[in-house]
Formats: sequence, structure tokens, C-alpha cells
Amino acid sequence: MEDILSNSLCERLITVPKTARKLKKYIIGTFVFIVVLMFFPWTQNISSEGKVTTLTPYDRPQGIQSIIDGRIEKWYVKEGDLVEEGDTIIFISEIKDQYFDPKLLNRTKEQIVAKEGAIGSYESKVKFLESQVGAEKQNLFNKLAQARVKVKQSRDKVRQDSAELKAAIVNYKISKEQLERGEKLFKDGNISLIVLEQRRNKEQEAASKEIVASQKLSISLSENINAITELNTIESEFLSKIYKIESEIESTNSDMFKADEELSKLNNQYSNYAIRNGNYFLLSPRKGQIVKIRKSGIGETIKQGEEVASITSSEPNLAVELYVKPMDLPLIKKGNQFRILFDGWPTIVFSGWPGASYGTFGGVVAVIDSDISENGKYRVLVSPDPNEHPWPKQIQLGGGARGIGLLKNVRVAYEIWRNLSGFPPDFYYSTKNQKKNEK
Repeated sequence: MEDILSNSLCERLITVPKTARKLKKYIIGTFVFIVVLMFFPWTQNISSEGKVTTLTPYDRPQGIQSIIDGRIEKWYVKEGDLVEEGDTIIFISEIKDQYFDPKLLNRTKEQIVAKEGAIGSYESKVKFLESQVGAEKQNLFNKLAQARVKVKQSRDKVRQDSAELKAAIVNYKISKEQLERGEKLFKDGNISLIVLEQRRNKEQEAASKEIVASQKLSISLSENINAITELNTIESEFLSKIYKIESEIESTNSDMFKADEELSKLNNQYSNYAIRNGNYFLLSPRKGQIVKIRKSGIGETIKQGEEVASITSSEPNLAVELYVKPMDLPLIKKGNQFRILFDGWPTIVFSGWPGASYGTFGGVVAVIDSDISENGKYRVLVSPDPNEHPWPKQIQLGGGARGIGLLKNVRVAYEIWRNLSGFPPDFYYSTKNQKKNEK
């Protein structure tokens, strides 16, 4: 019995050192693995959350609105339908009484035609009055020419009668002097009474001729004055007529300009009516899918600018909208790479070893907002990386997403030391590395 106990005790003493040696190997192996792991490469990164959106505003959901008030008469689509640009979405009818007339366009067109006819009449009247002014000016020219000739003739008659009067005065003076000498000679007995009587007759004839010449000159002067007065009267009368016609032309032009203004308003009104008639059919502004219908019943009224349905792009240019902290913003530049994780998509992530991750997709920074968002972070848009596998087609707008921004490659030991020290990731590059990256 003692031999058996001694043998069992010896076996135990021999087994314990083997276990210790194994434990030592495990500890040494783990330590070596950790030491080796410290020299493994590690990709520094920053994480941020966001949602799926589109890179261009055209691909984002938008509302279909009515630009006029109306009453729903018929729907041409239902939720989920795919439509092309210009397809009819809904038909509405008029609810404003000033547009109830079914022949509103025709009546407005008749008003336009009538106003155009009135403008044509005004133009014809202006042309007629202008021709009348031309005729009056021609008549004035002719009448003035005749009156000027008459004035010239009367002036010449005045000169002629004035010369005859001067001659008659000279003859009367000579006859009077001869009579005086004859009376003196008759007293002296040098001439006979017959000769004296002859001289008296000549003196009377000369006096009579002087009076006649004076009367003729007076008549010529009066005719000359009348001719000048008639000349002025003709010019005044014709100018008065011309000014009156020209005033009527200006009045007609004023009426025509007013009619032109009214015609322009009617044309504008007609165009507005025609455009309004075209707005009774609400058309799809783009190719996409109808996702929400706000108004459902036939006969419901809608207001101007009210949304009746929403449409989304059937093939959107997807992007991920991420929000990064202000302290991480200097680390991000356009063209930086991101790994994207989508909600609902199976993913295995090793943040420091992006190559070992599964279910992540590549992205490239496309837009960086310069203004901070309401949540206190900066918005960054990440588009698909064209050099990697495309994003899944099952992704829908508004779905959740998480982004991992890839920064500098360092050693695991350095990354542990950096995190323990509270230092930020490295983003300062030397000039040599920067030129290398740019190249």
C-alpha cells in the first residue's frame, strides 16, 4: 500500500513541471504575438454617421405642385407608378368665377381683333389727315404766291401813279407860272386875251390832272394795303387750318397709342388665359416614381402652390450625407477615401484594417460644407468610388449609413500610444510626401 501511494505522489510531482512549461510557452507566445502586432500597419480613421441622399438636387425627392387654384377631376397615376417627364399626373378644373366662361379665349380673341381694327382706322385717319395737311400747305403756297404777285403789282401801280402825280404837279406848276406871266403880259398889252384864256385853260387842265393823279395814287395805295392785308390773311387762315388738322392728328395718335396699350393688355390677358388652360393638366417634371399622393378624393379643391404628390428619381445618383465633428474637419479633403456601412447590409468591420473588412463599400469625398449644420457638425457628401465595387441597388434614399474616413497608415503601437496620449490623428504632411501624393 505504501508503494502505491509513493508512486502516485511521484507521478504528480513529475506532471506539474510539464503544465508550467506549457503555460510559459503560452505566455511567451502571446507576448511575442503582441510585440509583433505592435509593428503591424494600422490605418488611422475617423467615424461619422449620416444617411443616404443624392449628389445632385435633381435626383432628390420633390413635390408636384399646382400653380393655380382648382378642383380635382381625375387622377392618371397611383402611388408606385413609374412616369416619364411630361406624363399627365392629374387633371383639375376651374374654381374662380372669372374663368368659368368656356369661350373665354375666343371672346378675348374677338376683342383683340376689334381693337386691331380700331388701330387700323386710327392709322388710316392719320394718313388722311397728313395728306390733307400736305394739300393745305400746297394751297397755302399757291395762294401766297398769287397774293405776293398781287402785292407786287399793286406796289408797281403805286410807283406808277406816284410818278404820274409828280408829273401832274410839275405840269400844274408850270401852267400856273405861265398863267401868271400871261396875266402880266396881258396887262402890259403884249399878248391878246385869247392867249391869256388859253393859258387859263391849260392851268385848269393841269390842276384837274393833278387831282386825278392824286386820286389814282390814293386808290393804288389802298389796293396795295389791301393786297398786303390779304397776303397776311391768307397765311393766317391756312396756318390756322393746318394747325387744326395737325392737332387732330396728335389727338388721333394719342387715341391710337391708347388703343395700342389696350391691345397689349388684351394680348397679355389672352396669353395668361391660354397658359392657365394648359395648367389644368399637372405634368411630371421628370422621370421617376410617384411615392406620395397628398390629395386622394375626386372633387377636392387644391390651392395655388399646394403639393398634390411627390416624385423620386428611379435611378438616383446616390451619395452618403455624413456629419463630422469640427475637430475632425481639417482631416478631410476632397478626394479622401471613406468606407461606407449601410444599415441592413451584413458587415464585418476592422476599422484599422479596411482591407480585412467585409460588407463595406468605397466612397470618395465630393462636397464639404463650409457652414456648420444645426446639429453642430459639418456636412460631408461622399459619392461612390468609381475604382471599387458599385454600391448595392437595394439602397434607398433616407436609409442610415456610417462612414469611416481613412487617414494615414501607422504602426499599431503608435496608434495605441496616440490614443493613450489623447493626440489627434496625423494630418500634417511633409512637403516631400505632399508632392508625392499630388503626383
